Amino acid sequence: MKTIRVVAAVIKAEKDGKPIFFATQRGYGEFKDGWEFPGGKIQEGETPQEALKREIMEELDTEIEVGDLIETVEYDYPEFHLSMDCFWCIIVKGDLVLKEHEAAKWLTKESLDEVDWLPADLSLVECIRTVLGE
Repeated sequence: MKTIRVVAAVIKAEKDGKPIFFATQRGYGEFKDGWEFPGGKIQEGETPQEALKREIMEELDTEIEVGDLIETVEYDYPEFHLSMDCFWCIIVKGDLVLKEHEAAKWLTKESLDEVDWLPADLSLVECIRTVLGE
Protein backbone atom coordinates (compact mmCIF):
# COMPACT_ATOMS: atom_id res chain seq x y z
CA MET A 1 0.00 0.00 0.00
CA LYS A 2 1.28 3.43 -0.93
CA THR A 3 2.22 5.74 1.96
CA ILE A 4 1.51 9.45 1.70
CA ARG A 5 3.44 11.72 4.10
CA VAL A 6 1.67 14.90 5.11
CA VAL A 7 1.75 17.56 7.80
CA ALA A 8 -1.05 19.24 9.73
CA ALA A 9 -1.13 22.51 11.63
CA VAL A 10 -3.09 22.77 14.85
CA ILE A 11 -3.25 26.56 14.78
CA LYS A 12 -3.90 27.70 18.31
CA ALA A 13 -5.04 31.08 19.59
CA GLU A 14 -6.88 32.36 22.65
CA LYS A 15 -10.35 33.76 23.13
CA ASP A 16 -11.63 34.84 26.53
CA GLY A 17 -8.57 33.21 28.12
CA LYS A 18 -9.31 29.78 26.59
CA PRO A 19 -7.50 28.00 23.76
CA ILE A 20 -9.21 27.88 20.36
CA PHE A 21 -8.20 25.82 17.31
CA PHE A 22 -8.54 26.53 13.59
CA ALA A 23 -10.30 23.86 11.52
CA THR A 24 -10.93 23.89 7.76
CA GLN A 25 -13.45 22.17 5.49
CA ARG A 26 -12.01 20.65 2.32
CA GLY A 27 -13.26 22.21 -0.87
CA TYR A 28 -12.02 19.63 -3.37
CA GLY A 29 -11.06 16.02 -4.03
CA GLU A 30 -12.12 12.66 -2.66
CA PHE A 31 -12.61 14.01 0.87
CA LYS A 32 -14.48 17.20 -0.15
CA ASP A 33 -16.59 18.66 2.68
CA GLY A 34 -14.71 16.77 5.42
CA TRP A 35 -13.12 18.83 8.20
CA GLU A 36 -9.41 18.77 8.90
CA PHE A 37 -6.54 20.65 10.41
CA PRO A 38 -4.90 22.48 7.48
CA GLY A 39 -1.69 21.27 5.93
CA GLY A 40 -0.57 19.14 3.02
CA LYS A 41 2.02 16.91 1.44
CA ILE A 42 5.71 17.05 2.27
CA GLN A 43 7.76 17.66 -0.88
CA GLU A 44 11.09 16.00 -1.52
CA GLY A 45 13.89 17.74 0.35
CA GLU A 46 11.57 19.52 2.81
CA THR A 47 11.45 19.03 6.54
CA PRO A 48 7.93 18.59 7.95
CA GLN A 49 8.18 22.08 9.47
CA GLU A 50 9.19 23.66 6.13
CA ALA A 51 6.34 21.85 4.38
CA LEU A 52 3.85 23.09 6.94
CA LYS A 53 4.96 26.72 6.62
CA ARG A 54 4.75 26.47 2.81
CA GLU A 55 1.34 24.77 2.79
CA ILE A 56 -0.25 27.25 5.20
CA MET A 57 1.11 30.16 3.16
CA GLU A 58 -0.24 28.60 -0.07
CA GLU A 59 -3.64 27.58 1.32
CA LEU A 60 -4.35 30.35 3.84
CA ASP A 61 -2.02 33.24 2.89
CA THR A 62 -0.73 33.22 6.46
CA GLU A 63 2.72 32.92 8.01
CA ILE A 64 2.91 30.56 10.97
CA GLU A 65 5.43 29.58 13.58
CA VAL A 66 5.68 25.81 13.87
CA GLY A 67 5.99 24.58 17.43
CA ASP A 68 6.24 21.15 19.02
CA LEU A 69 5.18 17.90 17.38
CA ILE A 70 1.88 16.77 18.91
CA GLU A 71 1.93 13.31 17.36
CA THR A 72 2.36 11.43 14.10
CA VAL A 73 -0.98 9.96 13.05
CA GLU A 74 -0.79 6.70 11.11
CA TYR A 75 -4.08 5.90 9.36
CA ASP A 76 -5.07 3.36 6.70
CA TYR A 77 -7.52 4.71 4.13
CA PRO A 78 -8.82 2.17 1.59
CA GLU A 79 -6.45 3.37 -1.17
CA PHE A 80 -3.37 4.48 0.80
CA HIS A 81 -1.65 4.74 4.18
CA LEU A 82 -1.45 8.26 5.64
CA SER A 83 1.45 9.30 7.86
CA MET A 84 0.63 12.76 9.24
CA ASP A 85 3.03 14.79 11.40
CA CYS A 86 0.88 17.15 13.49
CA PHE A 87 2.32 20.30 15.07
CA TRP A 88 1.15 23.08 17.38
CA CYS A 89 1.30 26.35 15.43
CA ILE A 90 0.64 30.02 16.01
CA ILE A 91 -0.03 32.82 13.53
CA VAL A 92 2.90 35.17 12.92
CA LYS A 93 1.35 37.28 10.17
CA GLY A 94 -1.78 37.10 8.02
CA ASP A 95 -5.54 36.71 8.20
CA LEU A 96 -6.20 33.04 7.31
CA VAL A 97 -7.63 33.67 3.84
CA LEU A 98 -9.43 30.56 2.50
CA LYS A 99 -7.91 29.83 -0.92
CA GLU A 100 -8.68 26.10 -1.21
CA HIS A 101 -11.17 25.39 1.58
CA GLU A 102 -14.95 25.79 1.61
CA ALA A 103 -15.23 26.95 5.19
CA ALA A 104 -13.31 27.37 8.43
CA LYS A 105 -14.11 27.66 12.12
CA TRP A 106 -12.36 28.40 15.37
CA LEU A 107 -13.27 25.63 17.80
CA THR A 108 -12.88 25.42 21.56
CA LYS A 109 -11.93 22.19 23.30
CA GLU A 110 -15.64 21.77 24.11
CA SER A 111 -16.79 22.35 20.52
CA LEU A 112 -14.33 20.06 18.73
CA ASP A 113 -17.16 17.58 18.00
CA GLU A 114 -19.25 20.16 16.14
CA VAL A 115 -17.69 19.35 12.77
CA ASP A 116 -17.46 16.13 10.74
CA TRP A 117 -13.72 15.38 10.98
CA LEU A 118 -11.92 13.25 8.41
CA PRO A 119 -10.94 9.91 10.01
CA ALA A 120 -7.21 10.64 10.41
CA ASP A 121 -7.92 14.05 11.94
CA LEU A 122 -10.38 12.49 14.40
CA SER A 123 -7.53 10.67 16.14
CA LEU A 124 -5.64 13.99 16.33
CA VAL A 125 -8.70 15.56 18.01
CA GLU A 126 -8.56 12.82 20.65
CA CYS A 127 -4.86 13.47 21.18
CA ILE A 128 -5.50 17.22 21.61
CA ARG A 129 -8.12 16.44 24.24
CA THR A 130 -5.64 14.23 26.08
CA VAL A 131 -2.91 16.89 25.95
CA LEU A 132 -5.36 19.51 27.24
CA GLY A 133 -6.42 17.22 30.05
CA GLU A 134 -9.96 16.24 29.16
